[in-house]
Amino acid sequence: MTITAKIRRQGGATVFSVPPALLKMLGAEVGTELTLAVSDGSLVATPRKPKKRYTLAELLEGADEMATLGEEAKAWQGGRRTGNEVF
Repeated sequence: MTITAKIRRQGGATVFSVPPALLKMLGAEVGTELTLAVSDGSLVATPRKPKKRYTLAELLEGADEMATLGEEAKAWQGGRRTGNEVF
């Protein structure tokens, strides 16, 4: 599929429109970030993969184990020195 687009000035930027059919072929939509590169004199636009968004539950997964580990580590504090440890 070949489409012609005209570069125009809009405010202080230069822009061109991407037809919906090309967006669909790219797997992109309004708001998608594109990585732009020039390859052999051609403009190549590649949609950036969105960063993974984590839920609060996913972020807190394993927090209980970390708290337990922290409690176990406290048992080592204040113990007898066996070498040149710095407290």
